[in-house]
Amino acid sequence: MQQEVIIAGFGGQGVLFAGQLLSYTAMDEGKEVTWIPSYGPEMRGGTANCTVVVSDEEIGSPFVKNPTAVLAMNLPSLDKFEDLVEEGGVLVVNTSMVDRPVKREDITVVSLPANDIAESLGSKRSVNMVMLGALLANMNLLSLDAVETALEAHLPKRHHKFLEANKSALRKGAEYLAGENVKA
Repeated sequence: MQQEVIIAGFGGQGVLFAGQLLSYTAMDEGKEVTWIPSYGPEMRGGTANCTVVVSDEEIGSPFVKNPTAVLAMNLPSLDKFEDLVEEGGVLVVNTSMVDRPVKREDITVVSLPANDIAESLGSKRSVNMVMLGALLANMNLLSLDAVETALEAHLPKRHHKFLEANKSALRKGAEYLAGENVKA
């Protein structure tokens, strides 16, 4: 089984880190994986996205035309990637930064105010983990436990002071969507 995920937003939102974390987790779980970042020269504040492909078998190409899932952390990302999600796929939308409804009805749409959730946890910078938790709760990709284990194993030692905040954000993103906030 192969799954393709595009994570997109502004530079500084942790887009690339979320993709790296997915990639490390997949590798730790014995999966085949590719990770391709894409960002403008301005970095913080500019557009950024990454593509992660996770598979049980060798990956033929790291390039993705119609991803299984998209995390749209802002409006420009939703505008760019909404139409590309494969039919039956998952679209996770950060409604803290998106002011329009999703047009598609042939995909699972997961809408949550990720910035607000991160701020309520006392960590504005954990929006990416809230979004990642929401994704993991809505598709069969990797377990939250596996992602938390990879976070501990691959986060640089100097950032270990953020481990608990990141784990809490992952769990809160996953919990937020248990039920009425998900539409098919």
